[in-house]
Amino acid sequence: MRKVEKMGTLIVIDGLDGSGKNTQSKLLYDRLRKEGKQVCLVSFPDYESPACAPVKMYLGGEFGSDPEAVGSYAASTFFAVDRFASFRLNWKEAYDNGAIIIANRYTTANAIHQLTKLDEAEHDAFLEWLYDFEFVKLGLPVPDLTLLLKVPVEKSLELIDHRGEKKDIHENREHLKKAALAAEKCALSWGWESLSCVNETGDLMSREEIAERVYSLVCEKIF
Repeated sequence: MRKVEKMGTLIVIDGLDGSGKNTQSKLLYDRLRKEGKQVCLVSFPDYESPACAPVKMYLGGEFGSDPEAVGSYAASTFFAVDRFASFRLNWKEAYDNGAIIIANRYTTANAIHQLTKLDEAEHDAFLEWLYDFEFVKLGLPVPDLTLLLKVPVEKSLELIDHRGEKKDIHENREHLKKAALAAEKCALSWGWESLSCVNETGDLMSREEIAERVYSLVCEKIF
């Protein structure tokens, strides 16, 4: 009988813009590699991929400077195609052979940012559509663990400003406030683990403190 290989493990780190997703994904990747685990790091959007062209046009404001100029379903397809290309070309083989995949953003980002454009009565239908579209129709792996990094919107905006980079159409106060509320709903609907990145006094924790909390959750839920 042909032996069926164990599929891999997908860990997603998401949150508002400026919440430290990229930093925490890299720190977790480095730590698991040092432990000798087979691990891959992926990040979305994959700006180097030709499949990311519509995403870059959307975030760059070519379809409209307001995020709501492109509907939730249309915008979601841009990001989903980018993920599909990345999976099939870059990390499917590793995943199929049992690797741990750490994703900086994933389908989760579509859920957070595109839910903001819909009336509350439409939320459940959109999340059901998104889950079916990406995980069933496109065949992308379902995350084994999603960590939502929670940073207050004003802190998020400070961190975005500190980067000194050109902002995309999602990186504004009005959109991020809606996205923060959407993230809370998505966390409940899809069973994400929420991780506050501020301490009891409201100050942002150090990246090392956050990394320890991320690692502890990964050990508790995965290993």
